[in-house]
Amino acid sequence: MKLKWESISTLHQNIFLVKVLAAIFITGLAFRFYAVRFGQVSVNEISDPQISPPSVIISENEDLLPIDIEVEKCDLFTGKWIRDPLGPIYTNGSCGVVVDSHQNCITNGRPDSGFLYWKWKPNDCSLPRFDPLRFLQLMRNKSWAFIGDSISRNHVESLLCILSTVEKPVEVYHDEEYRSKRWVFPSYNLTISNVWSPFLVQAAIFEDSRGVSSAAVQLHLDRLDNTWTDLFPGIDYAIISSGEWFLKTAIYHENATPVGCHGCPQSSNITDLGFDYAYNTSLRHVMDFVASSSTKGMIFFRTSIPDHFENGEWHNGGTCKKTEPVNEDEVEMKVVNKILRDVEISQFQRVVAEMGGEAGNFKLLDFAGMLLTRPDGHPGPYREFRPFDKDKNAKVQNDCLHWCLPGPIDHLNDVILEIIVNS
Repeated sequence: MKLKWESISTLHQNIFLVKVLAAIFITGLAFRFYAVRFGQVSVNEISDPQISPPSVIISENEDLLPIDIEVEKCDLFTGKWIRDPLGPIYTNGSCGVVVDSHQNCITNGRPDSGFLYWKWKPNDCSLPRFDPLRFLQLMRNKSWAFIGDSISRNHVESLLCILSTVEKPVEVYHDEEYRSKRWVFPSYNLTISNVWSPFLVQAAIFEDSRGVSSAAVQLHLDRLDNTWTDLFPGIDYAIISSGEWFLKTAIYHENATPVGCHGCPQSSNITDLGFDYAYNTSLRHVMDFVASSSTKGMIFFRTSIPDHFENGEWHNGGTCKKTEPVNEDEVEMKVVNKILRDVEISQFQRVVAEMGGEAGNFKLLDFAGMLLTRPDGHPGPYREFRPFDKDKNAKVQNDCLHWCLPGPIDHLNDVILEIIVNS
């Protein structure tokens, strides 16, 4: 009897052991099925820990932000230009708006196109390519204003050309001189305005269509130009800029009284205060107005952009013959451009400090360094239509201040959209 009992006991133990092993086996199969089915992990990946990771497929837009980058710590304005095989989003022939003919370089006969195949790459992060459809969707029922001089117009035309690849804008307003304009993108109810106000303060300007002055500008440093201030409360986004026009000969007024000048003749018996005095005083009033306004919009102040005239200036034979970007150590900002930028930075920093150190929706766009290394992006002699057709040695005026469209100025929009998205 004892032997029989031990046999039965052993049998029961074996059966129990089989059940336990079966349960473990079934559980293991279930886990493997779950991992493969829902974790998208292959059987080989589980069984072989030494297997190499799959190849990374890089999209055409390799500038998508890496997951290990913290956007708020990235300086979008410090970087370099790298080659871009994709080239511009639009062409000189595809733009849906009338680009100023002086910036339509390819149509005007510029023979090289290599300057179109570069893009801006910040040092600390990647910068996505501008997406015009995304911009229009984000800006539905919004209003934009580009306030400033001809560089501001240059910039707004760049943005309009990019957006026109999705929908053609409709011009709905222009002033008598066609300097201030407004466009609407009907499907998105987006309004974009170019507001002509080169000094941002009230000014009496005496010059012809070629930019030749017949008398000194009468500049009221303490009176803002209501051409833009009247529009300000209803604007959702604005880019304000100035700078170059303060280099012109001018008589300065404060409290409706002449207080000084810049470039005035010694016989005038007026103290030459210098353009930096006028710019500093004017920007102080501009910055204070923006900081104290009740607008809930996002307001940008763009620093002035350096020119690239060599061997002269605008009216005395200056040229710009570069066909590629240059390195930082190959170019130096001119003294006048440094002065303008220093005034802009100091006034912005001052008003931010007075706001408690938080700028909120008031932001600085410091593109000076970014565009300093692009002497190749200007019209040069091709500000006029085919200037050398009749005479290959013709002496023509060069434009080394404004930017070809398409051209480097298009990439300002990449940075601006990234700031908006991450704000």
